[in-house]
Amino acid sequence: MIKFFKTNALGLQTLSEIEDNSWIHLVSPTEREISSVCDAIGIPRDFLMAALDEEERARIEVEEDCTLILVDVPLAEMHDSSVIYTTLPFGIIIAKENIITVCTKEIPLVSDFISGKIKSFYTFKKTRFILQLLYKNATYYLNYLKQIDKMSNNIERELHKSMKNKELIQLLDLEKSLVYFTTSLRSNEIVLEKMLKIESIKKYPEDEDLLEDVIIENKQAIEMANIYSNILSGTMDAFASVISNNLNMVMKFLTSITIVLTIPTMIASFFGMNVPVPLSGQPHAFMIIIAISLAISSLIAMFMVRKKLF
Repeated sequence: MIKFFKTNALGLQTLSEIEDNSWIHLVSPTEREISSVCDAIGIPRDFLMAALDEEERARIEVEEDCTLILVDVPLAEMHDSSVIYTTLPFGIIIAKENIITVCTKEIPLVSDFISGKIKSFYTFKKTRFILQLLYKNATYYLNYLKQIDKMSNNIERELHKSMKNKELIQLLDLEKSLVYFTTSLRSNEIVLEKMLKIESIKKYPEDEDLLEDVIIENKQAIEMANIYSNILSGTMDAFASVISNNLNMVMKFLTSITIVLTIPTMIASFFGMNVPVPLSGQPHAFMIIIAISLAISSLIAMFMVRKKLF
């Protein structure tokens, strides 16, 4: 899918074709769409293909009049009635007269700009537009990190009254998400710091201030991700030990019950044999045997209670 946008006095307008100072957005483009954009604007094909590789690392590349800024963006997806947080590459290409963004999926970051949630951005102010995209990207990381922290707290409350693996698996998924976030944020940090030094991106004083704000937001997200990751890792270890301890207590209780119930079974087995046994001639032999069995079982139970085996 390919879309064309341009800002004017009425705001962001959708175009039917490429114009100067326009924004071109591609989502999982076809070979034909990639070729048409490359031919129309004269950008390297590798720049567009880089963002379509989910394993591609964040970086900046400069080739002739084109600059590629590749960063990782966060994404929240529903999977089996639960939210999974991942990251994927997002390419921003600065051409001579246009800005091109490309991604493999529709992401909220771009949707906010298209829907008009982000005010005061202009497609002809390329540097500022890029920095606004990066700033919003860092904001999404912070928002998702807060959601992860809230989800982990809810799962912890469930773990207090649960002995199942479901909650631990959910915590493991959140921990994996935090690892993805931390890795991506650190890669983005390198890209942002390189933007301060690169000369192919024109920067004005107000743009430099915005870039510093983006770097600060990104560093804050890294710190939050590290803190939440450490807390979550410690929580998982603690609850794994608690669940294991609860299981040991249950097994100990069941073993004690089995021992207590074994005594009447053994006595009944002795008197159930086809051989002479004591009390065989007594009219109340059955009641006497039952009483003896209960007495022995009670003594063993009392002993186990005193030894805290129950």
